[in-house]
Amino acid sequence: MVEQKDACVRPVVLTFVAYYLPGYKSGGPVRTIANMVEHLGGHLDFRIITADRDSFDTRPYPGVRVNAWNEVGKAQVYYAAPSSLRFFTIRRLILDTPHDVLYLNSFFATRFTVLPLLVRKFGRLPSRPTVLAPRGEFSGGALALKSWKKQLYIRTSRLLGLYDNLNWQASSAFEAEDIKRMMGSVARSIQIAPDLSASVMQSNEEKTPLLDDMTRPLRVVFLSRISPKKNLDFALQVLETVAVPVEFNIYGLADDEAHWQYCQELMAHFPGHITVTYHGLVHHDDVANVLMTHDLFFLPTRGENFGHAIFEALAAGVPPLISDQTPWQDLDEAGVGWVRPLNDPSAFKDVIEQLAQTSQIERTGQRQRARQYARNLSENSVVMRQNLDLFFNACRQEGARS
Repeated sequence: MVEQKDACVRPVVLTFVAYYLPGYKSGGPVRTIANMVEHLGGHLDFRIITADRDSFDTRPYPGVRVNAWNEVGKAQVYYAAPSSLRFFTIRRLILDTPHDVLYLNSFFATRFTVLPLLVRKFGRLPSRPTVLAPRGEFSGGALALKSWKKQLYIRTSRLLGLYDNLNWQASSAFEAEDIKRMMGSVARSIQIAPDLSASVMQSNEEKTPLLDDMTRPLRVVFLSRISPKKNLDFALQVLETVAVPVEFNIYGLADDEAHWQYCQELMAHFPGHITVTYHGLVHHDDVANVLMTHDLFFLPTRGENFGHAIFEALAAGVPPLISDQTPWQDLDEAGVGWVRPLNDPSAFKDVIEQLAQTSQIERTGQRQRARQYARNLSENSVVMRQNLDLFFNACRQEGARS
């Protein structure tokens, strides 16, 4: 049980994030904040400002009050219409919402980080501590995408002093180093607070179908946004070289048209023993059931600060095959999955071919270990303490200055 701090009894955390529940199309940040609210909502008072619609949607969520506060679980959520996300509207929202800490969940998000930082710098707001989580945007793989635009913005923002005097959240020691490398002396205060994972239901094990037909093709799943960062094209190039029969199922929002077109061109030339099917978007409530019907989760991502889909695969008892660009570095050691370097595609191929030859008894044992690994992570009180400290320490710093 996490004890409550003695100062700033229940800080109000005014949170800006581009998308929130009931949204699910944008991936990790929605789950990150939803899990944080679920775990820490009794200790922190979350007020969340977010878009009134999901990624790529043209209409607001049904049943929510737009440009107004709504009670959503353990948080109060303000669903802002696109037309309202302007400098003076955001300034009014910040001024009108009593809070102890301002929490921003991206480095590059124009409306939900850059604008609040401009308001913080030039809007004559009362002083409040600000915590910024880059969410993996400083990883080498992420920065390589549209690199010149990002580098230009970083230089400009540093000249303006937008990121001065912030508290930075790193989800791992690796991300802390990324922040230091990109921001230098600007990032004086970096605190490691890993993303909180969802609770793992014991019933997951009972619902897992028996995949005991060793004569069928190996069932492999990719479940993520279809964008260059997630590296579906790499996965397809690996599978094209695999000698064993594979059924490859792809789920996710294709949010980069050029990348998806390239992936479709790769799929058109697959050998006959590899079948590929794109199933479109899957609602978050159905993710576990989709994952459970597969033997392997394949995500050779270019970079993750956490990787909620990786956790969800483990929780569903599906061993992940992932790149070495995530915090999940111990999957091989724990016997629950595989981590391989992106500069060695044959290493991914070898895992797939070896798994196809693995006995059902070995696969069942690995599934059980994966679930237990996820369960242990979801119940990790140290991670909860680190996340609480992130905000309570910021609150104390403000108290010390006043």
